[in-house]
Amino acid sequence: MTTLEITYQRPNLYPKQERAIFGPSRYSVVEGATKSGKTVACIAWILEQALHGKVGQNFWWVAPVYSQTKVAFRRLKRGLPQHLYATNESELTVTLLNGSIVRFLSAEKPDALYGEDVYGVVLDEATRMRQESWFAIRSTITATRGKVRIIGNVKGRNNWAYRLARKAEQGEPEWDYAKLTAYDAVDAGILDRREIEQAKAQLPEQIFNELYKAVPSEDGGNPFGQGAIFKCIGPMGLSEPAVFGVDLAKSVDWTVAVGLDVDGSVCSFDRFQLPWEETIVRLARLIGDTHAIVDSTGVGDPVVERLQRHLPSVEGFHFSSTSKQKLMEGLALAIQGQYVTVPEGPLVSELSSFAYEYTRTGVRYSAPDGLHDDCVMALALAVHGQGITPSQGLW
Repeated sequence: MTTLEITYQRPNLYPKQERAIFGPSRYSVVEGATKSGKTVACIAWILEQALHGKVGQNFWWVAPVYSQTKVAFRRLKRGLPQHLYATNESELTVTLLNGSIVRFLSAEKPDALYGEDVYGVVLDEATRMRQESWFAIRSTITATRGKVRIIGNVKGRNNWAYRLARKAEQGEPEWDYAKLTAYDAVDAGILDRREIEQAKAQLPEQIFNELYKAVPSEDGGNPFGQGAIFKCIGPMGLSEPAVFGVDLAKSVDWTVAVGLDVDGSVCSFDRFQLPWEETIVRLARLIGDTHAIVDSTGVGDPVVERLQRHLPSVEGFHFSSTSKQKLMEGLALAIQGQYVTVPEGPLVSELSSFAYEYTRTGVRYSAPDGLHDDCVMALALAVHGQGITPSQGLW
């Protein structure tokens, strides 16, 4: 009988990182800050599980969406000499010399995760998966008694991953719990403390706490904070607008124009659904000579061009993932600093239901499915045009 020997060296991990992932427990939940090393440690862990496997045994890496599975797939390949494995690029599988298979799967369709016998699983960014994905994964390890590592950023307290983490933290049999923060990575020499402090100064407090300290907020993913929104509620301002923010309707959405006075109070609010020609006429009458920041994304571009022919005070704003993130963070800072006053009604309702989630490239902001965020966008544009910042009022 021939014995196959594979030489492998675990990457350098800092002690807390190694304990979090490589402990003896069958299950482990790791609530981790961004760039704290949870992913690289789990890639090493799933590889080591597979290296101890046998021909045909499955080991899974499951991420919320397909694009994230591809990132982990590429990272695992980079860490292995090419002669030790074969890949199927279309199915995202890595087959090792011992015949075990590491599969990289998406949790977008939980029902598709049932059926296989699996010997080891990583659930990456678990707070962004539906609980049904965990139910399916749990069924796949029943016959094998496979091990599981559940990792990800925290995202509020109203989700299954948070509840599972608390059970693990409270000593559930066979479960282990760990927290990895950005400051742990700083102490280990992985991150620069100055970069973390800069992020702290630039981000809303609860987003910084979740993203860098792995401390879940009380607001379940609301970037403004329900308490902060409540403190900003007040009567409609009586002064003339100093700036307008205008979000243009897309599909079934609303066109919303929010005017702020020099003190940051909402003093004008208009919300309507009209054909484009009528929308242009109505906005031109409303804005007049007042400075206005108008959504110029997609169909908004020709509308802004039409308005600018007669209203030189109109400025276009193009939404991208980066510009939207900065715009929302500016609004969150203004609300948390109580530099804006908003009236009861659709504005407050949309602010309260607005949510964020972490992606590989940053923070994504949007309304929950079936709800609107037109008022939030218009207010954010007005705040941007007014130049409100909690550090110094107006800049």
